[in-house]
Amino acid sequence: MAQEIRNYTMNFGPQHPAAHGVLRLIMEMDGETIVRVDPHVGLLHRGTEKLAESKPFNQSIGYMDRLDYVSMMCNEHAYVRAIETLLGIEVPVRAQYIRTMFDEITRILNHLMWIGSNGLDLGAMAVFIYAFREREELMDVYEAVSGARLHATYYRPGGVYRDLPAQMSQYRESPWHKGKDLKRINSWREGSMLDYLDAFTADFPSKVDEYEELLTTNRIWKQRTVGIGVISPELAQQWSMTGVMLRGSGVEWDLRKKQPYAKYAEMDFDIPVGVNGDCYDRYLCRVEEMRQSNRIIRQCVEWLRANPGPVIVQDYKVIPPHRAVMKESMEALIHWFKLFTEGYCVPAGETYCAVEAPKGEFGCYLVSDGANKPFRVHLRAPGFAHLSSMDTIVRGHMLADVVAMIGTYDLVFGEVDR
Repeated sequence: MAQEIRNYTMNFGPQHPAAHGVLRLIMEMDGETIVRVDPHVGLLHRGTEKLAESKPFNQSIGYMDRLDYVSMMCNEHAYVRAIETLLGIEVPVRAQYIRTMFDEITRILNHLMWIGSNGLDLGAMAVFIYAFREREELMDVYEAVSGARLHATYYRPGGVYRDLPAQMSQYRESPWHKGKDLKRINSWREGSMLDYLDAFTADFPSKVDEYEELLTTNRIWKQRTVGIGVISPELAQQWSMTGVMLRGSGVEWDLRKKQPYAKYAEMDFDIPVGVNGDCYDRYLCRVEEMRQSNRIIRQCVEWLRANPGPVIVQDYKVIPPHRAVMKESMEALIHWFKLFTEGYCVPAGETYCAVEAPKGEFGCYLVSDGANKPFRVHLRAPGFAHLSSMDTIVRGHMLADVVAMIGTYDLVFGEVDR
């Protein structure tokens, strides 16, 4: 008796926990083997670009945080750099060092989230808890400078919102923290933020060693990642890949080295590059990037300690008056009100400014027609370019390998769908 064997179609996501948000994959499968994958995106589309075109330039910085909501300040950096380029503003040196430092703090935050969630996806449960231990310590730094743990809106055209705090906030006694435990967690917080970051960066490499102990030589982890999702250097370039997706395939391309911005030209750090272009090599690249980011933060802390100075350009067409002055001067109050309601007019022109975000090249194409709001904003999200290669790369792999591939892309749908 003849039996007909047919491929079947299956939905992966958008509710699947390994879909990292709202990804829907329509997969054609032959048994457990992938024949074809069709990614459906747009389920988190919020019209960010059009919203930015309907508001004054300085009111859209907060939208950037909500794109890739795991690398918030890197998104802000691209947008404010585009505005600064059109305005012809020179950012104070101290502000550039602060931006460099916070870009790298953001890179560590992103990679900690990635290593924890990717570990969960592939069955390594413990590393998630380990990674979030350090992530919480860095979220406290975000909160100290901006008042928010996630959506900071700390970068402003012309510099940063305010200088680094001279005192870190401390934990109070509670049923969860008391006695010796309270003293231990507050020991780093007795000085300034720079003292806190000094202590954190001295301790962090040993914590990365712990993550590596859990994963790097773990037999199951290697079975799930070695030889999976191999991307050749040629294929990576054809699909416009950037960041770790490109460097994992052996192409040493990093905007921080090739087209330096902020103060990266002054920093001493290395670019980790993969050999085989598989999920395991990309994991190793991200782990090494955390170590290199730690090096950069230490260099920034050392410079910032020795060099006080202004953190935002003293151009009162772009920055508001100090709050203390605003509460005493009618002219300053009017200036404050006008700046935050109408904003400022940016000279007509167009520019593209990109940063090496944790996931790849995040760029902002900005067109001004001389008004107080952008004529056109287009954002180049690295995850969007990466996801488009899904079908080519996972054909012939097993269903479980699709989860490893989604994880290695490091997708956040805020920026993919925009």
